[in-house]
Amino acid sequence: QVQLVESGGGLVQAGGSRRLSCAASGTIFSINVSGWYRQAPGKQRELVAAFTSGGSTIYADSVKGRFTISRDNAKKTVYLQMNSLKPEDTAVYYCNVLAIWGKGTLVTVSS
Repeated sequence: QVQLVESGGGLVQAGGSRRLSCAASGTIFSINVSGWYRQAPGKQRELVAAFTSGGSTIYADSVKGRFTISRDNAKKTVYLQMNSLKPEDTAVYYCNVLAIWGKGTLVTVSS
């Protein structure tokens, strides 16, 4: 059974940085198709950044130039480096690997 555990969330001031991690455990052979999503209070879950099956990366327009997705296949871990954070980035951030969801980690950006 595959499990995903996100970490790295917390309270950060506007303009600050945070790195989220998503560690996969269990029988999983690849994290190549993976991504980060977020859900703000009262809003639908949205894509933040992802690796596609073709090997490219995609980003939401709202985070382009500020967020970077990366992965370490040996550690089965996906990362999201978030820079220049804004209050509107406040949300629960979820990791998704091969259609499996983690439980999320809360990021709160104070103004």
